[in-house]
Amino acid sequence: MSPNIPGLKPVSAQGSGPGGKVEITDIRAKLGEIRGEVDETTERAKPIVLYAAVGGAVLLIAVAFVLGRRRGQRKSTWVEIRRL
Repeated sequence: MSPNIPGLKPVSAQGSGPGGKVEITDIRAKLGEIRGEVDETTERAKPIVLYAAVGGAVLLIAVAFVLGRRRGQRKSTWVEIRRL
């Protein structure tokens, strides 16, 4: 019995059990294979994410500095002292 999901084609699975049935060892082996692929992908993506995070933090600090400096110049009071 397979669900009828649009766009998904059913695939027959051959297991290592008697009569080609799928056993728990087959499922564990496939999950281990998938986990290995996911681990490899995450290891390759970590440096990219790290560089993006550092760049974003630097950009955020620069924008906050510029906006704070601009606001400070706009609200600063000018005092003029004259000698008589």
